Amino acid sequence: MVYRVYVEKKEGQTHEANGLLREIKDFLQIDGLASVRVINRYDAENITKELFDYAVGTVFSEPQLDFATSQIDLPGAYVFAVEALPGQFDQRADSAAQCIQIISQG
Repeated sequence: MVYRVYVEKKEGQTHEANGLLREIKDFLQIDGLASVRVINRYDAENITKELFDYAVGTVFSEPQLDFATSQIDLPGAYVFAVEALPGQFDQRADSAAQCIQIISQG
């Protein structure tokens, strides 16, 4: 079973999104853009539901800084997705996998 969680920084912690908005306005000269949200999606498989639920609050997000949810609703939004190419090293995925292995001792 594949488990999925979406993680987004809370208001006041959105430094990455603010920087991306500034770059889009400066370099691409898209001045009509009002806001940018950065939402990280994590998919985990071959683990138990209990381990996944524990990992949501310890590996995938920091409860003090992030919102974590299993579904997102983006009516009227334009979505741009980015992922590593096949065979390309994904540091975020590798770090998450190592943390889950440490937690599960497996």
